[in-house]
Amino acid sequence: MTWIIDNIVEIIGTISGLLFLYLEIKQNKWLWPVGLLTSVMYIYVFFVAKLYADMSLQFYYVFISIYGWVLWSRGANKSDDQLPVVRLSRALFLTLFGASMLIYVFIAYILVSFTDASIPYWDAFTTALSIVATWMLARKILEQWLVWVVVNAVSMGLYIYKGLYPTTVLFFFYTVLALVGYLQWKKDMLRSQAISGN
Repeated sequence: MTWIIDNIVEIIGTISGLLFLYLEIKQNKWLWPVGLLTSVMYIYVFFVAKLYADMSLQFYYVFISIYGWVLWSRGANKSDDQLPVVRLSRALFLTLFGASMLIYVFIAYILVSFTDASIPYWDAFTTALSIVATWMLARKILEQWLVWVVVNAVSMGLYIYKGLYPTTVLFFFYTVLALVGYLQWKKDMLRSQAISGN
């Protein structure tokens, strides 16, 4: 019976995760409440799989979903109706790279020292990059898609290893569609810049 519940929760999370990705590519602000639902489902899935960093990441996603909803609802400022897509500056890249490394070391230490995590270093790696990439998504930074390509591809391998096959399928689509998302957002950004004359 537990196995059935586990699979139902994982399938609901997978379906809502695919819907989230579709809405993200379309730059539709409703991605944030759908993402919140996905996160709630995966808190359970990752707890059962003993992927504790991934589970903790879902709690972060709940809060960042609220943050993203607010940002995307009000635009870049009160006169905008939509937050524009922007490029990652070199200074911000260095800051985010440093933040990723610090988060990785912290999470890896916690997982190795205080949990029975099955693959702590890889779990910490994908979690650290996901934290940064989701913040970039909330700010509509184009290059967040490239970070997701790495995260999703590595995660796919982890989920195959853990036998989470519906989630593996989800992350296969995440990996492919992250490339699609990058190209779509870049096209939209260039079109917006051409219209505004920037």
